[in-house]
Amino acid sequence: MSVGIVMLVHNSLGRAEQVARHWAAAGCPVVIHVDRAVPRRLHADFVAALSDLAEVQFCRRYRCEWGTWGIVAASQAGAEMMLARHRHVRHVFLASGSCLPLRPVQELIDYLEARPRTDFIESATTADVPWTVGGLEEERFTLRFPVSWKRNRFLFDRFVEIQRRLGLKRRMPGGITPHMGSQWWCLTRRTLSAILADPDREVYDRFFRQVWIPDESYFQSLARLYSANIESRSLTLSKFDFQGKPHIFYDDHLQLLRRSDCFVARKIWPHAEKLYRAFLTDSEGAMKRTEPNPGKIDRLFSKAVERRTRGRPGLYMQSRFPNQDWENGVTAGPYSVFQGFAELFEDFEPWLARTTGARVHGHLFAPDRVHFAEGQEAINGALSDSAALRDYDPRAFLTNLIWNTRGERQCFQHGPTGNQKINWQIARDPNAQVSVITGAWAIPLFRSNLDFGKIRREAARLQKIESELVEALRSAYAKARVRVWTLADFIEAPMEPLQSILDEIGRVELRHLSEAPKMVDLSGFGQFLQNLKNQGMHPYLMGDFPVGQGSPTPPETPRKPYLVR
Repeated sequence: MSVGIVMLVHNSLGRAEQVARHWAAAGCPVVIHVDRAVPRRLHADFVAALSDLAEVQFCRRYRCEWGTWGIVAASQAGAEMMLARHRHVRHVFLASGSCLPLRPVQELIDYLEARPRTDFIESATTADVPWTVGGLEEERFTLRFPVSWKRNRFLFDRFVEIQRRLGLKRRMPGGITPHMGSQWWCLTRRTLSAILADPDREVYDRFFRQVWIPDESYFQSLARLYSANIESRSLTLSKFDFQGKPHIFYDDHLQLLRRSDCFVARKIWPHAEKLYRAFLTDSEGAMKRTEPNPGKIDRLFSKAVERRTRGRPGLYMQSRFPNQDWENGVTAGPYSVFQGFAELFEDFEPWLARTTGARVHGHLFAPDRVHFAEGQEAINGALSDSAALRDYDPRAFLTNLIWNTRGERQCFQHGPTGNQKINWQIARDPNAQVSVITGAWAIPLFRSNLDFGKIRREAARLQKIESELVEALRSAYAKARVRVWTLADFIEAPMEPLQSILDEIGRVELRHLSEAPKMVDLSGFGQFLQNLKNQGMHPYLMGDFPVGQGSPTPPETPRKPYLVR
């Protein structure tokens, strides 16, 4: 008994020649199909290079485009030639030019000889297949696909859309239940002959000719009609990423491939000299005789998929950055955002830095520049204080700041005068602790010497901006830890909210706040707000601020903030 190898080759002909010689040297007949897309001259040179081997033949060529019938036609042509010319072959093993035998070929021959009636083909119903990518499961059988998905994706999608709208559906040929699985199979002569000699083959071929990706369903479905014993697995190790693209094995995967105990692996990088040298020439280093077990390395591939799709918290990679909500944590660690505090308190930032030990910045998103702590012009990660660089991508600026200062609490000011493109980033971030005193932006206007007409227009503009920010923080999509006070409520009892903010930052030793920052003089502020009302602008974000109210007079029972999560 022998094993016949059908090879589908479309590139890297030098490596394909090397592998074909390896199969032939072990006594396996080889039938090679070369993609019609390969130029005639290269094909002729390839045939001539293997002309010294009687065990190697070439079959009729078809154009093998991904997802189309040509791959099935090529497999049929190779299998028919193998069965017709090599009567002693009991199993036919389908491989590609990028496949690499991982164990001595004699071990594969012995393994199959001990299982003369077993077909190794991954074959599962569409309901049981978890790996389909692209949104088409049952529809790949019920719709028609006359257009290539790779060459003309627009027309492909339009054909699908039209058929869905018209309710067009095809019926499966009688007796067939659609199954799917890896295209790399190893079938017995009995099963393969029955499929190729079926009197209804023309009907089946006509149906599968317009199935999407028929190489993953044609043999997988028809084998169920004739096989007496199917092991639904492939003897070829092939791994795919979360997008359905095959993993490519490189030289540094040598030990990983050896651990798999598989007979054959794909897809091997053509320039992986170490792999080809180790597995095609080093029989002493070959794996022991044992059952193939690709599950032994599944854990590593699962970790690779998780790293690629989720990554590390707060670190954006090319594989995830274009996709919203793919981040594994918006930022890398907790940070605090204050709005209105620097306007209400004198020297608030130095006081907060002394009290908490955190790094306290000014307005990071101010129009003029980035106000880093202590007036620095650059910070960890070579982040510049340039407003132009920051505003090129405010989201990346914030994530980089938190990532590059991991282990150190960052606090900064924000407000309606700054860049508002960052608001939703902060609102969606569970790491953000946001404390807002609404209406505090009016204090600098109150203390300015601007014309009152300009003050009224600026107040209306800032109030609208802050209103939109608060709306984002109160959104159902917000995940930040948010506390909001109106200015009137806050100045009535400032100690309690300050204590709650510091407690949340995490200083255990701050059992009781003994030192508070000095509040600015608000004498006449109530009349200022009334003047804004008189001019037609209603300052509603400040809360109930009676005329004449200025510096705080704490009541006996302080008002509590409302909490937004």
